[in-house]
Amino acid sequence: MADRSTRKPWEELRSILESRQPGRLHDFLERLGPAETARSISRLGQDDQKRLLLLLEPADAADLIEDVSKAQAVDLIEDLEPATAAAIVDAMDSDRQADLLAGLPGASAEAILEQMSPIEAEDARELMSYPPDTAGGIMIKEYLAYPRTARIGDVLADLEANREAYAGYDVQYLYVQDERAKLVGVLRMRDLLFPARTSTLEQLMLRDPLALRADASIARIVEFFERHRLYGVPVVDEQGRLAGVVLPQDVAVATRRLSDAEFLGVSGIVGGEEIRTLPLLLRSRRRLSWLCINIVLNIVAASVIAYYQDTLSAAIALAVFLPMISDMSGCSGNQAIAVSVRELSLGLVRPEELRHVFLKESGLGLLNGACLGLLLGGAALLWKGNPWLGLVVGGALAVNTLVAVCIGGLLPLALKRLRLDPALVSGPLLTTVTDMLGFFLVLSFATAILPRLAGS
Repeated sequence: MADRSTRKPWEELRSILESRQPGRLHDFLERLGPAETARSISRLGQDDQKRLLLLLEPADAADLIEDVSKAQAVDLIEDLEPATAAAIVDAMDSDRQADLLAGLPGASAEAILEQMSPIEAEDARELMSYPPDTAGGIMIKEYLAYPRTARIGDVLADLEANREAYAGYDVQYLYVQDERAKLVGVLRMRDLLFPARTSTLEQLMLRDPLALRADASIARIVEFFERHRLYGVPVVDEQGRLAGVVLPQDVAVATRRLSDAEFLGVSGIVGGEEIRTLPLLLRSRRRLSWLCINIVLNIVAASVIAYYQDTLSAAIALAVFLPMISDMSGCSGNQAIAVSVRELSLGLVRPEELRHVFLKESGLGLLNGACLGLLLGGAALLWKGNPWLGLVVGGALAVNTLVAVCIGGLLPLALKRLRLDPALVSGPLLTTVTDMLGFFLVLSFATAILPRLAGS
């Protein structure tokens, strides 16, 4: 047996699980940081992972799950009995509850919700109803709100009576509501200390507090916190009723998660976050769904070359320039995609503003296409000494660049209107179009003047 000091963390964790000592397990996990905890859990088998959660108290199991990624958390919780899972989920923060339940299959999530406390389940269902990249999707329900007629003495009495329940709240402000639950004011915690106990909240509150709508985007929330250095911002629904609170740390987590999702999507990992402890067939299906589409798109692009194979055989130099033209046009189009996706996220452009984007990109496409066409055409002329070859490849690149930037600018807007992810879908569509069009332009231009290119 290996000496305990030389054991890897997951080996020690496995040994503790075999000994079934909850106290020792709690102490060991306390010494591990979040990253090492997640790594160690990923090295355990499915049975040991289940045993780990069952050996911990629900509150400790909830803390452990909050230290790992969403995919790993879902993997840990979905094999538990609904009642056991509900006890753990009940002990989690409301926003983390919603994230976890949203990642589970619908039937599993509903079975857990039915076993949770009614208040926690109601809050979780509300949070799950909002898109995850909005203020409603990342807000928490752990906040303190009181009617405007409440007196300072009543509030202090409530805080004292519920001190244990409120101890886990990240409370910096108290929110004041009217009779219809609309947000009308806010108080800092220190505002409770010195006024007379008979003073009402309405007399002391800061009126017309800053707030975010529940449908505010992550970019809008980031911009808000950059302008206003607050410890939290209330979230209101369409009627101005208080729905929750967004904390700066939750915005940072959501921003990182959004960036990770976009990176995975662009890399061809679809269907959500992937970790290597997920089932093999699930991981394979997620990757193949993207790769198979790419095979089809590449076959379509290659069919253009096959159609013009006689032209390509007669002017073999064209083969050198085909990948350059498709690649350069694709790069130009992806620049336009990036700008459109960014402007959509910032609210600077709306999906219906196609004409505005087209006019802006077409001017840029004409200028950049002309410059790139001259450069590539000049290179072809210097290489082969044939001005017609330069005209064909330079003209094809100029036209393809113009089309690519226009399509790249418009695609994200069109996909957004269709409720598709513009960051994920735009890239492959643009690549296919620029490849097919680039090959077609070069080979059709060359076919038209083939006698002048023969031997190039």
